[in-house]
Amino acid sequence: MIDQRAIASTLPIPPLENGDKLTRIEFERRYHAMPQVKKAELIEGIVYMASPLRLRKHGEPHARIMTWLGNYWATTPGVGLADNTTVRLDTDNEPQPDALLRIEVGGQSCISDDDYVEGAPELIVEIAASTASIDLHDKLNVYRRNQVQEYLVWRVYDQQFDWFKLQEGTYIKLEPNENGIICSETFPGLWLKQSALLAGNLAKVLEIVQQGITTAEHQMFIKSLSRE
Repeated sequence: MIDQRAIASTLPIPPLENGDKLTRIEFERRYHAMPQVKKAELIEGIVYMASPLRLRKHGEPHARIMTWLGNYWATTPGVGLADNTTVRLDTDNEPQPDALLRIEVGGQSCISDDDYVEGAPELIVEIAASTASIDLHDKLNVYRRNQVQEYLVWRVYDQQFDWFKLQEGTYIKLEPNENGIICSETFPGLWLKQSALLAGNLAKVLEIVQQGITTAEHQMFIKSLSRE
């Protein structure tokens, strides 16, 4: 009898290519065999590979997001922050979001034995090109279906920032309050002055998040995490 597994182990591993339709297991096998590839995602069973990233259209916005989230992370024990980390969501979806926040104990996700995030982080951020991006279509549906509680999309070309909150299985858009600040409902104290972010006023962005982490709601949240 021919051992098909033995034959498969001797064959070269095909490279990942945009548009490939793969299972998550096969996607990972090919991705691991291409260490030179820094970002590839499986969305609804289809492979998407990143193009070279521009400074002002991705690199700088990404840095602002990580600085904002990093300030919150530094003062919120029990919350985890990750940058461009692969997330195993389901059998057809393995995205690599630009940023994620997760509750480390008692949250929706865990860390696998081989050091991947498994399950839905509570909050995901994507830096998108425009409203036509996959981030506002297929990815949005994938994150909604997998119960990502808050999904943030910075549409750089459109100069817009969308903050979605999962409510009864549907994403609703959170709007700034009378002070122009959006407040996370999942992570108390995570405040964002949207206009400052879009204008590149990082000092103001950090000032506002510092105000958020001094609130009683943030302190109660930290206590709830410590009890977990």
